[in-house]
Amino acid sequence: MRAIADTAKIRRFMNALAQTTTTPVQVYFTGGATAVLIGWRTSTIDVDIHLIPDDDRLLRGIPRLKDDLQINVELACPAHFIPELPGWQDRSCFIDKEGTLSFFHYDFYAQALAKIERGHSLDMADVVAMFQRGLVQAVALMKHFEAIEGQIYRYPALDARAFRSAVENAIDSLTS
Repeated sequence: MRAIADTAKIRRFMNALAQTTTTPVQVYFTGGATAVLIGWRTSTIDVDIHLIPDDDRLLRGIPRLKDDLQINVELACPAHFIPELPGWQDRSCFIDKEGTLSFFHYDFYAQALAKIERGHSLDMADVVAMFQRGLVQAVALMKHFEAIEGQIYRYPALDARAFRSAVENAIDSLTS
């Protein structure tokens, strides 16, 4: 069983990951790693990342780093669960550069919509934290949802009406 990841452990992971390759790669953190690095949570169970481009040396190095650092690392991003938001890379927030790796927070709107779709209590608390910190705004959140609404059919596990309703309910609760 690996330990939870706090800010120091995620930063050690960033440094160690950068030492596994000389290829320029953008590493996007999502979920709990974003929450920990920004500061509304003190720890997370999993460090979810998305790599652009895929890099075999990084991917081969991750299992060793998971063991060395006793950290859970998963390859996951919002686009694995909901349609990809147009312009998400432009809205992704730069964190730091380590070696040839550039680290970012995956677009907060994409993260918020994926969390709303899942609907777990911790996910909804994260959405509230993003809203309170000004990382997402209600009107823009709905516009981003509407931008992907016509693509929801590509995700058979999603129910478009239920997803829209969840977004509307989340926005109502955030703005009331």
